[in-house]
Amino acid sequence: MLDYLNRHLMHPLMAWREGKSHLRHLRALERTQFDAPEVIRARQLGALKAQLHHAWDTVPYYRAAWSKAGVHPSDVRELADLEAFPVVTKADIRRHNRALVSSAYDVSKCRKKTTSGSTGVPLTIYCDEPAMQFKAACTIRSDQWSGYRLGQRVAKVWGNPEYRHFGLKGRLRHYFFDRAVYLDTLNLNDDRIGEFAKRIQRHRPGLIFGHAHSLYLVACALKKSRVLDVRPNGIISTAMILHDWQRAVIEQVFGCKVTNRYGCEEVSLIASECEEHNGLHVNADSLYHEVASDGKLLVTDLVNRAMPLIRYQVGDVVVPSARVCKCGRGLPLIERVEGRDADYVVTPAGNLISGISLTENFAMHIPGTAQVQIVQESVTLLRIRLVTDDTFNDGSRGKIAELVRATFGDGVAHDVELVDAIPQEPSGKYRFCISKVARERMEEMSA
Repeated sequence: MLDYLNRHLMHPLMAWREGKSHLRHLRALERTQFDAPEVIRARQLGALKAQLHHAWDTVPYYRAAWSKAGVHPSDVRELADLEAFPVVTKADIRRHNRALVSSAYDVSKCRKKTTSGSTGVPLTIYCDEPAMQFKAACTIRSDQWSGYRLGQRVAKVWGNPEYRHFGLKGRLRHYFFDRAVYLDTLNLNDDRIGEFAKRIQRHRPGLIFGHAHSLYLVACALKKSRVLDVRPNGIISTAMILHDWQRAVIEQVFGCKVTNRYGCEEVSLIASECEEHNGLHVNADSLYHEVASDGKLLVTDLVNRAMPLIRYQVGDVVVPSARVCKCGRGLPLIERVEGRDADYVVTPAGNLISGISLTENFAMHIPGTAQVQIVQESVTLLRIRLVTDDTFNDGSRGKIAELVRATFGDGVAHDVELVDAIPQEPSGKYRFCISKVARERMEEMSA
């Protein structure tokens, strides 16, 4: 009953009070997802043309780059014509950040999104509020493919819970409206995982959401303690590769299929599995995607006018697909994402820290960092590889020491290694956090 009231009364009421439009967009998106592929592509082409003309008229970076390349928005008559336009990289965003912002928008009134991304590169992105509302609707739509329904309780296995940054108001909203419980992945141990398992047993969430590794550890803890009666409507794995062996254990313990979801902070949701769990549907309402010959993914944001990202090289490798899904949705597919992976790091006390959460903390707080990779050589030694810019200095080194001490204690030493680049592995993966000792600890916790 409470789930029904939250979905049909509390969510619409809060959206009305706050002037948010995501629920209106959601209703439309739920209808149009079953449009034929050619209808969806026609919508994309119209949105792409509008975005290109907007970028040419109001974004200094694009006008200069496209003029140099000899291309103009009017050259695009079909989607494939976009291939003539230059690619935008993470380095471009860092180097020309404000030049990528539309002159039609005041950044002080936009959402500022900071991220270390899937490749350990810290970026700042500005997004206008109408785009944020539309992207939120796209995400809710795909989340509901898992079996979850908006308004149900949620359990999140995630680092740095956002509600903590908004004081008492954030905590009250979190408790009464979001109805979520968290397991913070910045400091995992058997006791905390066990306590979280008890909480979700009481909480009975409709959705369990988190990093693949973390979901796997929680499933192992439940299996170990013979708690096998937690039955969510949906499970969503995101932020890193979901391996088949992890999926098998999670699904066995929770009696529920895992929905693999893929996105990044820069453009939000990129793709998600549906009920068929055979490939990931691209969020074609919000973006247009291309897959280069080497598998590298390029995305063009169709809705964010404040800082349009056009032919943006995300940094991940994907396998494209020309199949049509049996679910009946006309949204295009990618077979799988191959370019994300991360390890946990083990502390001297035997606790585990999510590599994603750790890298984000470091990348976002070390001045002058263009890219970071953390390698745990032993329980008491970290190697921190950095690609730096001209602002890296002794203060940056001091910040690294402060972060290591605050996270691991005084017993862990660290070496800083400055490098020109941190390449992807031959497989296409970029391992931004590597632990040479955590696997043994992971095996102990999952045994």
